[in-house]
Amino acid sequence: MSNTMEVKGKRVIVTGAAFGIGKAMTESFLESGAEVVIVDINEEALKQTAGDLNVEYITADVSSEAEIKNIISTSNSSMGGIDIFCSNAGVGGESGLLNTTEEDWLNIWGVNVMSHIYAAKHSLPQMLEQESGYFVNTASAAGLLTQIGAAGYSVTKAAAVSFAEWLAITYGKKGIGVSCLCPQGVRTSMVEDAPGIVSALVGIDGIMEPADVASDVINAIESDQFLIAPHEKVLDYIKMKAQDYDRWIEGMQSLQTQLLDSFPDAEDMFK
Repeated sequence: MSNTMEVKGKRVIVTGAAFGIGKAMTESFLESGAEVVIVDINEEALKQTAGDLNVEYITADVSSEAEIKNIISTSNSSMGGIDIFCSNAGVGGESGLLNTTEEDWLNIWGVNVMSHIYAAKHSLPQMLEQESGYFVNTASAAGLLTQIGAAGYSVTKAAAVSFAEWLAITYGKKGIGVSCLCPQGVRTSMVEDAPGIVSALVGIDGIMEPADVASDVINAIESDQFLIAPHEKVLDYIKMKAQDYDRWIEGMQSLQTQLLDSFPDAEDMFK
């Protein structure tokens, strides 16, 4: 069963929409003729974006199940339903492992994983009733390949990929489409404000513009494509990883050594 969906005329929620990929996705949805409600925790930036794009907005913490339920309820009231839910909000979290706290882990897990779960849990009933719906879950190439120096980011993005897979397997034959967005470096504040060693790592295959990533998202929805990998090299890396896991780990260890040789002051970040 194909879950291809024409974006024109659809009712869309985009979280993490004040900046970056979320803002670019909103612009692409609007250009494609969709109606959009945008969500972010940064109220000031969200208001600015909503004003610039002339869309409804909801200030919310997407790691809260109650606030996700409110997003859905409010969006149903303003748009008369929901066709596409883009769980795009994400955080980079703390680096390394040894210096992280319980609070660090709970925070990154809540935003990067539970927000996707809550969105699906509370949107699915009405999507199943209307026999159509689509989820776009933003993960990262780190969810497929890990992120050197960032245990929390690696673990949560892998979990986000895994949940998107489960969602597609469980509901794909019931009219529910799922796409999982896994880019590498994208020109966003998360990348541009990152320490030099992180920017060097995520930009290893080039930094993409948010608008190009957003265009890939629209195309994926309209062709019912699960994995969105804007950086094509990521697909090669996945194959290499699957073919020889030990060799892949050795290669990642070598890459980490090279990075630390170039940025010796960053060693504490990788512990």
